[in-house]
Amino acid sequence: MNFRTLDLNLLRVYDAVMAEGNITRAAERLSMSQPAVSNALKRLRDSLGEDLLTRVARGVRPTPFGEALWPQVRDALGQLRQAFEPDRYDPLVDDRVLRLAMPDAIASLAIPPLMARLIAVGVQARIEVHPMIDRDPRPLLAADEVDFAVGHFPEVAAALVAQGRLATFRHRRLTETRYVCAMRRSHPLAAAPLTLDAFCAADHALVSFSGRPHGFVDQALASLGRARRIAVTVNQFHTALQVVLACELLTVVPAGFSARTGFGDELVEHELPLDPGTVYVDALWHARHENAAAHRWLLGELVSVTEVVVEVQSPAA
Repeated sequence: MNFRTLDLNLLRVYDAVMAEGNITRAAERLSMSQPAVSNALKRLRDSLGEDLLTRVARGVRPTPFGEALWPQVRDALGQLRQAFEPDRYDPLVDDRVLRLAMPDAIASLAIPPLMARLIAVGVQARIEVHPMIDRDPRPLLAADEVDFAVGHFPEVAAALVAQGRLATFRHRRLTETRYVCAMRRSHPLAAAPLTLDAFCAADHALVSFSGRPHGFVDQALASLGRARRIAVTVNQFHTALQVVLACELLTVVPAGFSARTGFGDELVEHELPLDPGTVYVDALWHARHENAAAHRWLLGELVSVTEVVVEVQSPAA
């Protein structure tokens, strides 16, 4: 393939088809006919000497080569678009959808004041909150499935600090929080301060976004040569509290979360009998959006909200 003879307009078509997963929808987005889009894809395939897409029942699916190429094409087009069309954004007029991935504990604490703030001033932007499905949200951000991920990502944050400005992702520290141990009022451990021996001897409900039966509390226990028994693993803190209300299990949740669920009167919270370390809450986003006005605006709103709402957080607990 000779790059000097490559028609860059073909890359715009390819990007639209990848984003839509469907040639017809991509044609509508580009104001082109469906045959013209199909012809552009054929020309691009001929220029590259590689198949980029295969047809499936409801659209098209990228080949391994096409999937690997798309992030680079999308980033390059985004930089060109930013250079020729400086981004402008007015949240009072533009009703675009902005998507946040965050655990339910953060959402329950941060989204109500965020929306109250936006609605009060007539913001037209629409906010979508997506569940956190893993402790590493970078694949979600890379695929543009969400605009920001908000949570506790210590390994990711450390990697980004080490990479500096060369990192593909950016992060901003929002706040920090602490965790407590929750149980129902009739639990045998509810009446007295929680000891490490009692904590380790009890059965636990673990919150893990990925489903892995091991969290940051278990890491802290392992450093002490201790362990606990995980009786059940769930992917939401709200579910974990419902579980401990139904049976004699312990669970670890962000401080202040229980009261927001309406279960506060039925639960007892104790300080953890170990130090799991500082739990930071970070916002993560892809570097391609570094200068996007809408992203800068939403980040500013998140910073403002978390300066007030400090009891937020969540990884696997």
